[in-house]
Amino acid sequence: MAARLLEQYHSEIVSKMMEQFGYKSHLQVPKLQKIVVNMGVGEAVQNPKAVESAIGDLKIITGQSPALRRAKRSVSNFKLRQGMPIGCMVTLRRDRMYEFMDRFFNFAVPRIRDFRGLSQHSFDGRGNYTVGIQEQIIFPEIDYDQIDKIRGMDVTFVTSAQTDEEALALLRAFGMPFQDAA
Repeated sequence: MAARLLEQYHSEIVSKMMEQFGYKSHLQVPKLQKIVVNMGVGEAVQNPKAVESAIGDLKIITGQSPALRRAKRSVSNFKLRQGMPIGCMVTLRRDRMYEFMDRFFNFAVPRIRDFRGLSQHSFDGRGNYTVGIQEQIIFPEIDYDQIDKIRGMDVTFVTSAQTDEEALALLRAFGMPFQDAA
């Protein structure tokens, strides 16, 4: 069974975007390519076990095993050595990507404290959008009693859009709760 947002993309969003931007073919319509969830663990320098708990949290949130990220170079001021584990990341594609996006928009984002909508200014100029989450406990899969420390993460939505306006229209059509432009 295909994900709900994927079916919505093919049935509604493609025709709406073709009309809005004047595309001649449905293949020109931007689409979501991947979602990257990245969790940096700064305290891993002193406590190597912190990375393991971050990996466990990310595995529960995404349903996929995270990749361990290591330091590329040594930084003496932070007591960081090259090759030390300092974070983890997951790249979601296909059905898992759409299921994560559905859960993220409908369950996790509304649980953010004092939520008034996501900023429209977090695009990178190439049609990709990144949002920073300050607490992993906004996801309903995380049991508050089981976590050792509250950690943040970055969620990047990588699209095939050429401009930020196209990506904004695509993500808005998927149901991303943006702030109203002031």
